Order: sequence, then structure tokens, then C-alpha cells
Amino acid sequence: MHRFLNSLLIGTAMTAALAAGAAAADKITIGVATAQTGGLAPYDGPVVEGFRIAVDEINAAGGIGGKIMIETIDKDVRSDAAQTSIATQELVDADVNVLVLPCDADPAFAAASIADAAKIPAFSTCASSPTLPIMGGDYMFANFPGDNVQATVSAQWSHDQGHRSVYLLYSPDSQYTTLPLYFGDVFEKLGGTISGKATYKLEQQDFSAEVTKIKALKPQPDVIMTAAYEPNFPAFIKQLRAAGVTSQVIGSDGIDSPTTFSLGEVAEGVVFTTAGHATPGSELEKFNSLFKEKTGKDSETVFNAIGYDLVKVIAAAVEGAGSTDPTAIRDAIAGLENVQGATSLITYKGTQGMPVREVSLVRVKGGDRELVGQPAPNADLIPAPRMQ
Repeated sequence: MHRFLNSLLIGTAMTAALAAGAAAADKITIGVATAQTGGLAPYDGPVVEGFRIAVDEINAAGGIGGKIMIETIDKDVRSDAAQTSIATQELVDADVNVLVLPCDADPAFAAASIADAAKIPAFSTCASSPTLPIMGGDYMFANFPGDNVQATVSAQWSHDQGHRSVYLLYSPDSQYTTLPLYFGDVFEKLGGTISGKATYKLEQQDFSAEVTKIKALKPQPDVIMTAAYEPNFPAFIKQLRAAGVTSQVIGSDGIDSPTTFSLGEVAEGVVFTTAGHATPGSELEKFNSLFKEKTGKDSETVFNAIGYDLVKVIAAAVEGAGSTDPTAIRDAIAGLENVQGATSLITYKGTQGMPVREVSLVRVKGGDRELVGQPAPNADLIPAPRMQ
């Protein structure tokens, strides 16, 4: 009798253990450490909106591959690098399978070593510095076209427009805001000249000194290139135009926000690179309709779609790995090809963690977006990452 009871108890315990293992395999936990407050919130906030739509869509269909449900643990890192590190360690301690980090290389760098040590794949929501996955380790990935690729596209376009001189306005305070230096590299390769350079501080509001330098140039530059974003860009463009400087201004994805399109005449004609544009019948147009259906409002920025794309990439990696094991997922991400996102096809195979994805050139026109083009960059012109 005792032998029978012991066998029954052992069998029951084994069944329970197997059931628990199956349940664990039927769930993936994504730790989302993003900036929902602070200076990066205008970017991470929209990303997370799109992220949620994709998670809900997949879970409503039974999970990844129809069987693995997505669970998230969310933390607001308040646009602070130290807080990002703290939140990331807390998520690692909570045994997440994948990490999502803020939309800027600097806080993402702060957390990358933690992810790498824990061997958990991590994505920045929309950081575009090509140095991020190189310096961040084998488990760090980007989710946005690289700065050097965006700069190549905009410099090629500028040169094709007949522009031959450029003034570079950049900030050494972050990886992203040094993007104009890549533009300068490409522009000079194409035969253009750099009229001058100036630096600024993040959060700076008075650009009178920089504007005075530009206005004093004879002749004034054909182009002014900057990766300034909120609150720097609105302040700069207002003061530049108020001074009577009419040079073509070229920006990057950081100004792809509702603020830019609310600036009125001062922003008219500004051209910038970004991760997508909703052409008729495109996947992005379909996503925008879905966003309106789910939220009751129009999508005002491509960063909504970038968040949706990130979930699609993670789901494709989990299916490719056939596992929720973090290392298996990391290896699957590195081999992904042509994952269909809302913005474009996305490939990681053969890269160093920077995705190959479409870059769109957009012009501000009448407070709205006008597509200039979606050209493929000349690979021979793309500068090597600047290791800072």
C-alpha cells in the first residue's frame, strides 16, 4: 500500500512538473524599460502604443505561432540613463526573455552590458546609432535605420538637388545628435564642401550665436544639416528663419513628430529622413487604419509603426528559434531576413545588429508630410560607424 501511494505521489509530482514546464513554454515575457516621461517620451510613448497593438493582435490569435502568449512587464525609465540601468537589472531579475530599451543610444548603452551579461536579447525602440550594437555586445540590437544610412540617403539627395555647400549643426552630448558628421562625410565624398560646423547643448533654447555665425557666411550655405530634435529643433528653426536665413534645412527622424508639423511657415520645406511613409496600398497605410480602429485617433508619427514592427521581429525570432530561450531567440534574430513590418521589410542577417530597412525622405508641406522619395543608399558611400 505504501509503495502504491509513493508511486502515485511521484507520478503526480512528475505530471505537475511537466505541466508547469509546458505552461512556461507557452509564454514569453518581454521587459519593456522605456521613457514614458521626460525628454524621450515623445518618441517612446508612440512606440509603445504601436507595440501594444501588435501584442494584443498576436495574443488574440492565440499567441506567437498560435501557442506562445506574450506577457510584458513595464517600467518607466524617465529618460534617465541611470534609471534605465536600474530598471533593466530589475527586469533581468524577473527572468524576462527579451528586453526593450529606450529610444536613444545613450540610455540603451547604459543597459546593454547588463543584458549582455545576462544573455538576454535587447532592442532599443528607435535608437539609430550604428555603434549601439557594436559596443553593446552580441545581445544588443537596433530597431531603426542607422544614422550613417540615413545620412547617406539625405546627402545623396541634397547633392542631386545641386547643393554644394553644407553647414553642420550637431551636439556632442549624445550619439544620435552627431548624425550630421556622417552627412558631412558623404557630402564631401560627393564633391561638396563643408562651410562650417557648430555645436549645441541638449535642451538649449537660445541659438542666437549659432544663427549669427550662419548668417555671417558669404555666401550662405546651400544646406544646413542637423539632427536636433525637441526641444532644440523648434527653437533653432524659428530663430534661423527669423534671422532671414533661407538655406535648405535637412533633419533626421527625431523631428518626425507632431510638434514639427505644428510650427507653421518656419518649418515649411524642411526635409528629413525617417523609417517610412504611408503610400497608397502600403503596409504602413494599413497599419495607420488599424491604429485608428484600435485607438480612435490618427497616427501622427511613424514611431507608432516602429513599435508594431518590433513585436513582429520578436515574434519572427521566437518562431524561428522554436523556443523562448533567450540565447536561442538572440541567434534567431541575427538570422532574420525580410520580416514584414508595417514600415518595410526588415533584415538582420549579415549585419552587426543594425537592421536593413527602408529609409524615406519626407518634406514638410502645408503642415503635413510629402514624400520626396525612398531611395536605396549607395553602399559604397555609407560611412563606417564613428566609435566615440
